[in-house]
Amino acid sequence: MELRHLRYFLAVAEELSFTKASEKLCISQPPLSRQIKELENELGARLFERNNKKVALTEAGKYFKDKITNQLQDLESVVLKTRKISENVNGEYRIGYISSTFSDKMTKLVQFLTEKYPFLKIKLYEVSTVKQILALEQNKLDLGIIRAPLISTKIASKRWFKDSYSLVFNNNLNKNVGSLVDVKDNVFVFFNKDYAPVYYNSLIEICSHYGFIPNVVHESNNVNSIIQLVRNGLGISIVPSSLKNNHKYSELSFLDLDNKFFTDVLLATPKSEESEITDSAVSFLLR
Repeated sequence: MELRHLRYFLAVAEELSFTKASEKLCISQPPLSRQIKELENELGARLFERNNKKVALTEAGKYFKDKITNQLQDLESVVLKTRKISENVNGEYRIGYISSTFSDKMTKLVQFLTEKYPFLKIKLYEVSTVKQILALEQNKLDLGIIRAPLISTKIASKRWFKDSYSLVFNNNLNKNVGSLVDVKDNVFVFFNKDYAPVYYNSLIEICSHYGFIPNVVHESNNVNSIIQLVRNGLGISIVPSSLKNNHKYSELSFLDLDNKFFTDVLLATPKSEESEITDSAVSFLLR
């Protein structure tokens, strides 16, 4: 018994006409009749009563149709899922991230996926949160690592971790810094307002909480560039506290700010796409 026999049977059972069923299946009627006969012979049961005027299901045919319909739908779902897994495992897996979230954990994620799926090509894209959301909605990314808020009906998300903020400054140029207020008159280096508007406004809000508006002279789209500008004495900045572990320079100091300010880092995926790889990646990052 082959899958096509079941499809042919269901087509005739639904149409109760070999002529209409053959048109629906895009095959001629004689081959269709032969396929149904082969199925009946294999089952050892007559499925249809046929004469020149009509086609009707036998009691055995009704039972067979009832049982096989759901099973065939389940089988087709399994086939589609299998094909999707195969495409993922042997194809490309696209991960978007923002520079302020890249860490050793990301490197370990790539190593983990490479070991588990050796034929998988992993592509990393440093993309702003706004652009990642659009790419996820269009299924151009398989996994996005973004900062909240996320407003989209097409994207599912889980919080990866909760991040606080820290002041970062060159300790050779700034002595005895115990509060953000102590450096309020300095030049600031922030993320570009157009690139990360929500994040930029969060930093302005933090400074406002401490009673001043920052003098933002330099802007960058990359947190590593911001750190290097601060390291070279071209300003100070406010960055996610998680960056401290990745930027340990003797001339840099990090000062934790008021813990009422924080940012959620999210793992975002398209709702329309189910993926074994995504499940594995998310589970790895959350453990």
